[in-house]
Amino acid sequence: MAASQTRPTWSELIGSKNWEGLLDPLDLDLRKLILLSGDFIQATYDAFNNDQNSKYCGSSRYGKSSFFQKVMLENASDYKVVFFLYGTARVSVPEAFILHSLSRESWDRESNWIGYIAVTSDEVSTASGRREIHLVWRGTTRNYEWINVFGAAPVSAKVLLSAETLKDISSSSDGDDEDENEGMPKVMSGWLTIYTSDNPKSPFTKTSARTQVLKKVNELLKLYKDENPSVIISGHSLGASLSILSAFDLVENGVKDVPVTAIVFGSPQVGNKAFDERLKKMTNLKVLHTRNVIDLITLYPGGLLGYVDTSGTELKIDTRKSPSLKDSKNPGDWHNLQAMLHVVAGWNGAGGEFEMKVKRSVALVNKSCEFLKDEYMVPGSWWVEKNKSMVRREDGEWVLASPDEEDMPVPEN
Repeated sequence: MAASQTRPTWSELIGSKNWEGLLDPLDLDLRKLILLSGDFIQATYDAFNNDQNSKYCGSSRYGKSSFFQKVMLENASDYKVVFFLYGTARVSVPEAFILHSLSRESWDRESNWIGYIAVTSDEVSTASGRREIHLVWRGTTRNYEWINVFGAAPVSAKVLLSAETLKDISSSSDGDDEDENEGMPKVMSGWLTIYTSDNPKSPFTKTSARTQVLKKVNELLKLYKDENPSVIISGHSLGASLSILSAFDLVENGVKDVPVTAIVFGSPQVGNKAFDERLKKMTNLKVLHTRNVIDLITLYPGGLLGYVDTSGTELKIDTRKSPSLKDSKNPGDWHNLQAMLHVVAGWNGAGGEFEMKVKRSVALVNKSCEFLKDEYMVPGSWWVEKNKSMVRREDGEWVLASPDEEDMPVPEN
Protein backbone atom coordinates (compact mmCIF):
# COMPACT_ATOMS: atom_id res chain seq x y z
CA MET A 1 0.00 0.00 0.00
CA ALA A 2 1.48 3.34 -1.01
CA ALA A 3 2.25 5.81 1.74
CA SER A 4 0.07 8.90 1.77
CA GLN A 5 1.76 11.99 0.37
CA THR A 6 2.53 14.72 2.85
CA ARG A 7 0.84 18.00 2.03
CA PRO A 8 3.25 20.85 1.37
CA THR A 9 3.68 23.53 4.00
CA TRP A 10 2.61 27.12 3.35
CA SER A 11 6.27 28.03 2.98
CA GLU A 12 6.67 25.40 0.25
CA LEU A 13 3.47 26.52 -1.51
CA ILE A 14 4.84 30.05 -1.85
CA GLY A 15 8.17 28.81 -3.18
CA SER A 16 10.66 28.22 -0.38
CA LYS A 17 11.92 25.17 -2.31
CA ASN A 18 11.18 26.64 -5.76
CA TRP A 19 8.10 24.40 -6.02
CA GLU A 20 10.29 21.32 -6.42
CA GLY A 21 8.11 18.22 -6.74
CA LEU A 22 4.87 20.25 -6.78
CA LEU A 23 4.43 21.00 -10.49
CA ASP A 24 4.42 17.61 -12.21
CA PRO A 25 2.06 16.29 -11.08
CA LEU A 26 0.54 19.61 -10.03
CA ASP A 27 -0.05 19.57 -6.30
CA LEU A 28 -3.71 20.13 -5.37
CA ASP A 29 -3.02 22.85 -2.79
CA LEU A 30 -0.68 24.67 -5.16
CA ARG A 31 -3.27 24.36 -7.93
CA LYS A 32 -5.81 26.03 -5.64
CA LEU A 33 -3.38 28.82 -4.74
CA ILE A 34 -2.63 29.51 -8.42
CA LEU A 35 -6.34 29.61 -9.18
CA LEU A 36 -7.00 31.95 -6.25
CA SER A 37 -4.29 34.31 -7.49
CA GLY A 38 -5.84 34.19 -10.95
CA ASP A 39 -9.28 34.95 -9.56
CA PHE A 40 -7.85 37.93 -7.66
CA ILE A 41 -6.50 39.23 -10.98
CA GLN A 42 -9.74 38.54 -12.82
CA ALA A 43 -11.48 40.72 -10.24
CA THR A 44 -9.53 43.73 -11.56
CA TYR A 45 -10.89 43.13 -15.06
CA ASP A 46 -14.43 42.51 -13.82
CA ALA A 47 -14.44 45.67 -11.69
CA PHE A 48 -12.73 48.04 -14.12
CA ASN A 49 -15.02 50.67 -15.62
CA ASN A 50 -13.98 51.04 -19.26
CA ASP A 51 -17.14 52.78 -20.48
CA GLN A 52 -16.05 56.14 -21.87
CA ASN A 53 -19.62 57.41 -21.60
CA SER A 54 -19.32 57.21 -17.82
CA LYS A 55 -17.71 60.04 -15.91
CA TYR A 56 -16.21 57.31 -13.72
CA CYS A 57 -14.44 55.64 -16.66
CA GLY A 58 -11.04 54.34 -15.58
CA SER A 59 -12.04 53.71 -11.96
CA SER A 60 -13.18 50.60 -10.12
CA ARG A 61 -16.93 50.07 -10.32
CA TYR A 62 -16.88 48.76 -6.78
CA GLY A 63 -15.53 50.14 -3.53
CA LYS A 64 -13.25 48.34 -1.11
CA SER A 65 -15.82 47.31 1.52
CA SER A 66 -17.87 44.97 -0.70
CA PHE A 67 -15.41 44.50 -3.56
CA PHE A 68 -15.05 40.73 -3.39
CA GLN A 69 -18.78 40.22 -2.91
CA LYS A 70 -19.58 42.28 -6.01
CA VAL A 71 -17.07 40.48 -8.24
CA MET A 72 -18.54 37.25 -6.83
CA LEU A 73 -15.28 35.80 -5.54
CA GLU A 74 -15.77 32.44 -3.87
CA ASN A 75 -15.20 32.66 -0.12
CA ALA A 76 -15.33 36.45 -0.48
CA SER A 77 -15.51 36.97 3.28
CA ASP A 78 -12.08 35.34 3.76
CA TYR A 79 -10.35 38.43 2.33
CA LYS A 80 -10.73 42.17 2.60
CA VAL A 81 -9.46 44.91 0.31
CA VAL A 82 -7.54 47.50 2.31
CA PHE A 83 -6.09 49.73 -0.42
CA PHE A 84 -6.67 50.71 -4.03
CA LEU A 85 -3.74 51.42 -6.37
CA TYR A 86 -3.82 54.15 -9.01
CA GLY A 87 -1.42 54.82 -11.85
CA THR A 88 -0.60 57.39 -14.47
CA ALA A 89 2.12 57.84 -17.07
CA ARG A 90 4.30 60.64 -18.40
CA VAL A 91 4.25 59.31 -21.95
CA SER A 92 1.61 58.23 -24.43
CA VAL A 93 0.24 54.87 -23.34
CA PRO A 94 -2.59 52.75 -24.75
CA GLU A 95 -6.24 53.46 -24.15
CA ALA A 96 -6.44 50.25 -22.16
CA PHE A 97 -4.30 51.84 -19.47
CA ILE A 98 -5.22 55.54 -19.34
CA LEU A 99 -8.87 55.35 -20.32
CA HIS A 100 -10.47 58.81 -20.40
CA SER A 101 -14.11 59.57 -19.83
CA LEU A 102 -15.86 61.65 -22.49
CA SER A 103 -17.56 63.58 -19.70
CA ARG A 104 -16.33 67.01 -18.68
CA GLU A 105 -17.07 65.92 -15.13
CA SER A 106 -14.66 63.00 -15.26
CA TRP A 107 -13.54 61.72 -11.85
CA ASP A 108 -9.89 62.04 -13.00
CA ARG A 109 -8.58 62.55 -16.53
CA GLU A 110 -4.98 61.44 -15.96
CA SER A 111 -5.21 58.41 -13.68
CA ASN A 112 -6.52 54.86 -13.76
CA TRP A 113 -7.29 52.32 -11.10
CA ILE A 114 -4.69 49.59 -11.58
CA GLY A 115 -5.06 47.21 -8.68
CA TYR A 116 -5.50 46.66 -5.00
CA ILE A 117 -4.00 45.28 -1.81
CA ALA A 118 -5.99 42.76 0.22
CA VAL A 119 -5.34 40.75 3.37
CA THR A 120 -6.81 37.62 4.87
CA SER A 121 -9.58 38.27 7.37
CA ASP A 122 -8.88 38.10 11.11
CA GLU A 123 -10.82 34.83 11.32
CA VAL A 124 -8.90 33.17 8.50
CA SER A 125 -5.57 34.49 9.77
CA THR A 126 -6.21 33.18 13.27
CA ALA A 127 -7.21 29.76 11.96
CA SER A 128 -4.25 29.45 9.57
CA GLY A 129 -1.63 31.03 11.83
CA ARG A 130 -0.51 33.47 9.13
CA ARG A 131 -1.50 36.78 7.59
CA GLU A 132 -1.47 36.84 3.80
CA ILE A 133 -0.94 40.19 2.09
CA HIS A 134 -2.04 40.08 -1.55
CA LEU A 135 -0.91 42.78 -3.98
CA VAL A 136 -2.84 42.47 -7.25
CA TRP A 137 -2.15 44.32 -10.51
CA ARG A 138 -4.57 44.85 -13.38
CA GLY A 139 -3.42 44.04 -16.88
CA THR A 140 -4.59 45.64 -20.09
CA THR A 141 -8.26 45.26 -20.88
CA ARG A 142 -7.81 44.71 -24.60
CA ASN A 143 -5.42 42.13 -25.98
CA TYR A 144 -2.42 43.35 -27.93
CA GLU A 145 -3.25 47.01 -28.35
CA TRP A 146 -0.40 48.03 -26.06
CA ILE A 147 2.32 46.17 -27.93
CA ASN A 148 2.68 48.68 -30.73
CA VAL A 149 2.41 51.67 -28.42
CA PHE A 150 4.72 51.09 -25.51
CA GLY A 151 8.35 51.97 -26.01
CA ALA A 152 10.14 48.65 -25.81
CA ALA A 153 13.61 50.08 -25.22
CA PRO A 154 15.32 48.94 -22.01
CA VAL A 155 16.18 51.74 -19.59
CA SER A 156 18.24 51.85 -16.44
CA ALA A 157 16.45 50.60 -13.32
CA LYS A 158 18.62 52.86 -11.18
CA VAL A 159 15.57 54.46 -9.57
CA LEU A 160 14.70 51.09 -8.00
CA LEU A 161 18.14 50.21 -6.72
CA SER A 162 19.38 50.60 -3.19
CA ALA A 163 22.43 52.74 -2.40
CA GLU A 164 24.38 49.57 -1.61
CA THR A 165 23.59 48.01 -4.99
CA LEU A 166 24.47 51.21 -6.83
CA LYS A 167 27.77 51.35 -4.99
CA ASP A 168 28.59 47.78 -6.04
CA ILE A 169 27.76 48.55 -9.66
CA SER A 170 29.76 51.76 -9.61
CA SER A 171 32.82 50.01 -8.18
CA SER A 172 32.82 47.59 -11.11
CA SER A 173 32.23 50.16 -13.84
CA ASP A 174 35.91 50.99 -14.47
CA GLY A 175 34.97 54.60 -15.05
CA ASP A 176 32.49 53.80 -17.82
CA ASP A 177 29.05 55.35 -18.01
CA GLU A 178 27.21 53.74 -15.10
CA ASP A 179 24.00 53.27 -17.09
CA GLU A 180 25.90 51.47 -19.86
CA ASN A 181 27.66 49.15 -17.44
CA GLU A 182 26.78 45.51 -18.19
CA GLY A 183 26.06 45.12 -14.49
CA MET A 184 23.32 47.79 -14.49
CA PRO A 185 19.84 46.24 -14.28
CA LYS A 186 17.58 47.54 -17.03
CA VAL A 187 13.85 47.13 -17.53
CA MET A 188 11.38 47.96 -20.27
CA SER A 189 10.64 51.68 -20.32
CA GLY A 190 6.87 51.18 -20.54
CA TRP A 191 6.70 49.08 -17.37
CA LEU A 192 8.94 51.46 -15.44
CA THR A 193 7.03 54.54 -16.59
CA ILE A 194 3.71 53.24 -15.35
CA TYR A 195 5.23 52.07 -12.08
CA THR A 196 7.12 55.25 -11.23
CA SER A 197 5.05 58.09 -12.73
CA ASP A 198 3.09 60.55 -10.60
CA ASN A 199 0.88 63.53 -11.30
CA PRO A 200 0.83 66.25 -8.61
CA LYS A 201 -2.38 67.66 -10.12
CA SER A 202 -4.32 64.46 -9.52
CA PRO A 203 -5.70 63.58 -6.09
CA PHE A 204 -5.29 59.89 -6.99
CA THR A 205 -1.70 59.88 -8.25
CA LYS A 206 0.01 62.62 -6.25
CA THR A 207 2.39 59.77 -5.55
CA SER A 208 3.37 57.06 -8.02
CA ALA A 209 2.07 53.50 -7.95
CA ARG A 210 5.53 52.57 -6.73
CA THR A 211 5.34 54.90 -3.74
CA GLN A 212 1.83 53.71 -2.96
CA VAL A 213 2.99 50.08 -2.93
CA LEU A 214 6.14 50.59 -0.87
CA LYS A 215 4.32 52.69 1.74
CA LYS A 216 1.26 50.50 2.16
CA VAL A 217 2.98 47.11 2.09
CA ASN A 218 5.53 48.25 4.66
CA GLU A 219 2.71 49.61 6.84
CA LEU A 220 0.94 46.25 6.68
CA LEU A 221 4.12 44.31 7.41
CA LYS A 222 4.64 46.45 10.49
CA LEU A 223 1.01 46.02 11.55
CA TYR A 224 1.09 42.24 11.13
CA LYS A 225 4.71 41.60 12.12
CA ASP A 226 3.64 39.15 14.83
CA GLU A 227 1.23 37.24 12.58
CA ASN A 228 3.63 35.37 10.30
CA PRO A 229 3.05 37.64 7.28
CA SER A 230 3.81 36.83 3.66
CA VAL A 231 3.42 38.93 0.51
CA ILE A 232 1.92 37.42 -2.63
CA ILE A 233 1.92 39.59 -5.75
CA SER A 234 -0.25 38.60 -8.69
CA GLY A 235 -0.76 39.87 -12.22
CA HIS A 236 -1.52 38.91 -15.80
CA SER A 237 0.02 40.38 -18.96
CA LEU A 238 1.06 43.97 -18.15
CA GLY A 239 0.04 43.20 -14.55
CA ALA A 240 2.50 40.30 -14.52
CA SER A 241 5.33 42.64 -15.50
CA LEU A 242 4.31 45.08 -12.77
CA SER A 243 4.15 42.19 -10.30
CA ILE A 244 7.74 41.18 -11.00
CA LEU A 245 8.89 44.79 -10.94
CA SER A 246 7.19 45.56 -7.62
CA ALA A 247 8.35 42.30 -6.04
CA PHE A 248 11.93 43.15 -7.03
CA ASP A 249 11.50 46.68 -5.69
CA LEU A 250 10.10 45.61 -2.31
CA VAL A 251 12.93 43.17 -1.64
CA GLU A 252 15.63 45.45 -3.06
CA ASN A 253 14.50 48.21 -0.73
CA GLY A 254 14.13 46.56 2.61
CA VAL A 255 11.64 43.68 2.70
CA LYS A 256 14.17 41.02 3.61
CA ASP A 257 12.67 39.09 6.51
CA VAL A 258 9.35 37.88 5.04
CA PRO A 259 8.68 35.76 1.94
CA VAL A 260 7.67 37.67 -1.18
CA THR A 261 6.16 35.61 -3.99
CA ALA A 262 5.08 36.71 -7.47
CA ILE A 263 2.46 34.41 -9.00
CA VAL A 264 2.01 35.63 -12.56
CA PHE A 265 0.31 34.63 -15.80
CA GLY A 266 1.33 35.34 -19.38
CA SER A 267 4.17 37.66 -18.41
CA PRO A 268 6.07 39.58 -21.08
CA GLN A 269 9.79 39.94 -20.54
CA VAL A 270 10.73 42.55 -17.95
CA GLY A 271 14.45 43.19 -17.88
CA ASN A 272 17.97 42.41 -19.03
CA LYS A 273 20.42 39.81 -17.79
CA ALA A 274 21.71 42.09 -15.01
CA PHE A 275 18.16 42.60 -13.71
CA ASP A 276 17.63 38.86 -13.78
CA GLU A 277 20.93 38.16 -12.01
CA ARG A 278 20.07 40.67 -9.30
CA LEU A 279 16.64 39.09 -8.83
CA LYS A 280 18.17 35.61 -8.50
CA LYS A 281 20.27 36.80 -5.54
CA MET A 282 17.14 37.70 -3.57
CA THR A 283 16.67 34.62 -1.43
CA ASN A 284 13.24 35.58 -0.06
CA LEU A 285 11.80 36.43 -3.50
CA LYS A 286 10.28 33.68 -5.63
CA VAL A 287 8.52 33.89 -8.99
CA LEU A 288 6.06 31.34 -10.36
CA HIS A 289 5.04 32.01 -13.97
CA THR A 290 2.10 30.15 -15.49
CA ARG A 291 2.72 30.30 -19.22
CA ASN A 292 0.68 28.97 -22.11
CA VAL A 293 3.30 27.51 -24.46
CA ILE A 294 1.65 29.07 -27.53
CA ASP A 295 1.24 32.54 -26.00
CA LEU A 296 3.23 35.03 -28.09
CA ILE A 297 3.02 37.83 -25.48
CA THR A 298 5.57 36.03 -23.30
CA LEU A 299 8.18 36.44 -26.06
CA TYR A 300 7.90 40.24 -26.10
CA PRO A 301 9.97 42.50 -26.28
CA GLY A 302 12.62 39.91 -27.21
CA GLY A 303 16.28 38.97 -26.94
CA LEU A 304 17.38 41.26 -29.76
CA LEU A 305 16.72 44.20 -27.43
CA GLY A 306 18.65 42.55 -24.61
CA TYR A 307 15.74 41.09 -22.66
CA VAL A 308 15.78 37.69 -20.97
CA ASP A 309 13.06 35.60 -19.38
CA THR A 310 12.82 36.40 -15.70
CA SER A 311 14.40 33.80 -13.47
CA GLY A 312 11.89 31.84 -11.53
CA THR A 313 9.87 28.69 -11.90
CA GLU A 314 7.60 28.07 -14.87
CA LEU A 315 4.39 26.11 -14.92
CA LYS A 316 4.06 25.46 -18.65
CA ILE A 317 0.54 24.68 -19.76
CA ASP A 318 -1.05 24.23 -23.18
CA THR A 319 -4.59 25.41 -23.88
CA ARG A 320 -4.72 22.95 -26.80
CA LYS A 321 -4.97 20.11 -24.27
CA SER A 322 -8.46 21.06 -23.12
CA PRO A 323 -11.30 19.33 -25.02
CA SER A 324 -13.58 22.24 -24.06
CA LEU A 325 -11.70 24.93 -26.00
CA LYS A 326 -11.92 25.74 -29.69
CA ASP A 327 -9.00 25.25 -32.04
CA SER A 328 -8.55 29.02 -32.04
CA LYS A 329 -6.07 30.83 -34.27
CA ASN A 330 -6.60 34.07 -32.37
CA PRO A 331 -3.45 34.94 -30.35
CA GLY A 332 -5.67 36.89 -27.94
CA ASP A 333 -7.34 33.62 -26.92
CA TRP A 334 -3.95 32.05 -26.24
CA HIS A 335 -3.27 34.90 -23.82
CA ASN A 336 -6.69 34.91 -22.15
CA LEU A 337 -6.50 34.65 -18.36
CA GLN A 338 -9.68 32.63 -17.84
CA ALA A 339 -8.61 30.13 -20.47
CA MET A 340 -5.33 29.66 -18.61
CA LEU A 341 -7.14 29.22 -15.30
CA HIS A 342 -9.44 26.64 -16.88
CA VAL A 343 -6.41 24.69 -18.06
CA VAL A 344 -4.68 24.97 -14.66
CA ALA A 345 -7.79 23.41 -13.09
CA GLY A 346 -7.47 20.37 -15.35
CA TRP A 347 -3.72 20.25 -16.02
CA ASN A 348 -2.03 16.90 -15.49
CA GLY A 349 1.24 17.53 -17.26
CA ALA A 350 2.22 17.72 -20.91
CA GLY A 351 1.99 13.95 -21.19
CA GLY A 352 -1.11 13.48 -19.05
CA GLU A 353 -4.79 13.52 -19.93
CA PHE A 354 -6.68 16.74 -19.25
CA GLU A 355 -8.99 16.11 -16.31
CA MET A 356 -10.56 18.67 -13.97
CA LYS A 357 -9.06 18.25 -10.49
CA VAL A 358 -11.06 21.03 -8.82
CA LYS A 359 -14.61 22.21 -9.35
CA ARG A 360 -14.49 25.19 -11.71
CA SER A 361 -17.26 26.26 -14.04
CA VAL A 362 -16.23 25.94 -17.67
CA ALA A 363 -18.45 28.95 -18.44
CA LEU A 364 -15.85 31.23 -16.86
CA VAL A 365 -13.71 30.79 -19.98
CA ASN A 366 -16.09 33.00 -21.97
CA LYS A 367 -16.15 35.87 -19.49
CA SER A 368 -14.26 38.11 -21.90
CA CYS A 369 -13.83 36.00 -25.05
CA GLU A 370 -15.48 33.30 -27.18
CA PHE A 371 -12.88 30.55 -26.74
CA LEU A 372 -15.30 27.91 -25.39
CA LYS A 373 -16.71 25.43 -27.88
CA ASP A 374 -20.18 26.32 -29.17
CA GLU A 375 -21.67 23.07 -27.86
CA TYR A 376 -21.53 24.49 -24.32
CA MET A 377 -23.97 27.22 -25.39
CA VAL A 378 -22.27 29.89 -23.29
CA PRO A 379 -22.41 33.41 -24.75
CA GLY A 380 -19.13 35.17 -25.43
CA SER A 381 -17.89 38.06 -23.30
CA TRP A 382 -20.81 37.63 -20.92
CA TRP A 383 -19.50 39.60 -17.93
CA VAL A 384 -21.23 42.97 -18.31
CA GLU A 385 -23.02 45.38 -16.01
CA LYS A 386 -26.79 45.03 -16.17
CA ASN A 387 -28.05 47.23 -19.01
CA LYS A 388 -24.51 48.66 -19.13
CA SER A 389 -25.42 50.63 -15.99
CA MET A 390 -28.36 52.40 -17.65
CA VAL A 391 -31.28 53.00 -15.28
CA ARG A 392 -34.70 54.62 -15.68
CA ARG A 393 -35.37 57.71 -13.64
CA GLU A 394 -38.77 58.57 -12.17
CA ASP A 395 -39.41 60.93 -15.10
CA GLY A 396 -39.01 57.99 -17.50
CA GLU A 397 -35.62 59.11 -18.84
CA TRP A 398 -32.87 56.48 -19.16
CA VAL A 399 -29.47 57.63 -17.85
CA LEU A 400 -26.16 56.15 -16.70
CA ALA A 401 -26.37 55.34 -13.00
CA SER A 402 -23.92 56.86 -10.56
CA PRO A 403 -22.06 54.42 -8.31
CA ASP A 404 -23.40 53.71 -4.86
CA GLU A 405 -21.84 55.99 -2.27
CA GLU A 406 -19.56 53.20 -1.03
CA ASP A 407 -18.33 52.64 -4.61
CA MET A 408 -17.41 56.24 -5.41
CA PRO A 409 -13.70 56.68 -6.28
CA VAL A 410 -12.01 58.32 -3.29
CA PRO A 411 -8.30 59.18 -3.09
CA GLU A 412 -6.35 56.99 -0.68
CA ASN A 413 -4.73 58.68 2.28
